[in-house]
Amino acid sequence: MLSGEPTVPRHPRFVRVWPRVVGIPPTVDFVRTQIPNWHHSSGWIGFVIIVMAAVLDLTGDGGVTKTIVRSAKPDAEAPSEALPLVDVRYEGVLAENGAVFDSTHEDNTIFSFEVGSGSVIKAWDIALRTMKVGEVAKITCMPEYAYGSAGSPPDIPPDAILIFEVELVACKPRKGSSVSAVTEERARLAELKKQRELAAATKEEEKKKREEAKAAAAARIQAKMDAKKGKGKGKAK
Repeated sequence: MLSGEPTVPRHPRFVRVWPRVVGIPPTVDFVRTQIPNWHHSSGWIGFVIIVMAAVLDLTGDGGVTKTIVRSAKPDAEAPSEALPLVDVRYEGVLAENGAVFDSTHEDNTIFSFEVGSGSVIKAWDIALRTMKVGEVAKITCMPEYAYGSAGSPPDIPPDAILIFEVELVACKPRKGSSVSAVTEERARLAELKKQRELAAATKEEEKKKREEAKAAAAARIQAKMDAKKGKGKGKAK
């Protein structure tokens, strides 16, 4: 992110545009580059390409939005009934001034909690359900999904909008639950998928056989008709 007061040098190599100048939300990513311009004395002119990552509205009212910073692998695990415990790394800042109020990066720790248990702010319960292991996302939380009008003194003022950058490190079964039960559930789902694929393949094979039989029957009928035509020609002679 570019930040600070906008200044434009007399002969800029790069022209910078700040979010508040053009009224763009702070979730916009700015990429600077340059292109040749033969009308410019230096032969180069700088400009800004604004690249906006997709912002996902997770609540439908803008209360919790998510922007994926780093995508997870397609087959990565996600929080579920079988894997409700999550390990995360994060940093939280106030949207108003960018002040960091909490972070696991300073002491390189992991924060663990159970998704859906109400042990964290509502925005986290909502957002973490949409993430996969390895994913890093920027989560913006309106006050009603965070600490509301009370805030969390002294670091979080009343009615504060919060922005978290969260990395989902791991998903685990609930404490006291059987890991083997989770493994069995995965095996059951894999077997169900295999059975569905087999049923689809069998259905396709049966369809193919019916089409082949139909084609063979049509060929036999055509052969008989051709044979009758040949006999008719012989009599005519």
